[in-house]
Order: sequence, then C-alpha cells, then structure tokens
Amino acid sequence: MTRNADELLPLRAADLHILMALLREDLHGYAIMQQVSADSDGQVALELGSLYRVIARLHDAGLIVPVRPRKASDDPRRRYYRITALGRETAAAEARRLAGVVRLARAQRLLEGTV
Repeated sequence: MTRNADELLPLRAADLHILMALLREDLHGYAIMQQVSADSDGQVALELGSLYRVIARLHDAGLIVPVRPRKASDDPRRRYYRITALGRETAAAEARRLAGVVRLARAQRLLEGTV
C-alpha cells in the first residue's frame, strides 16, 4: 500500500524532530537524541527506550530507513538512519500544517508581544 504524506499527519512532536534531525545527515540513535534535544532547547527529551520505539514506528511508516555508516569516522557497530523521500514530504507537510496553526494563533492574538 502506497501512502502519502497527508495520511500520516499530524505527527507527534518527537517524530517531527527526529525527521528534521535526519534532514541534515544520517545519524545513529544517540546522535538523534542529542540533536533533537539541541534543536528543541531541551523541550523534546527522548529516552533511549522510547527513542527506539519511535524509530521503529517511523521505519514501519516508511519515513526512515537504516543505513550503513558512510564516513570512515563513523562507528560501524552503530545503526545509522536516513530519512526517505516520503519522510521528507511528510516533514514538509507537517511544517505547512503547523505554519497554518501559527497563522491562526496570530489572527486570534495568542502570540501578541512575541516575535
């Protein structure tokens, strides 16, 4: 069954953050945790146990795939992950959806006094 990005929305915060971290480069699990924490200023904290459940869910949905390390400096014992074309489309669709929510919040004056 072929899925499209809109069928997968809305994404959970952790899902979107993981996909965005993988937009930059292939990462292993611990590096994903660190990147998500940095990107969210610590607001999205992934525990190791939950991280791999999220990774499995994203993989099952066809949004990410495991890959072999590409750089000589990468640890070959670690499993690295790459975002798929569907993963990119889904992250973009979710970003557009959230932009619409922000537009609505601005229209409702929920963000007054913020940049």
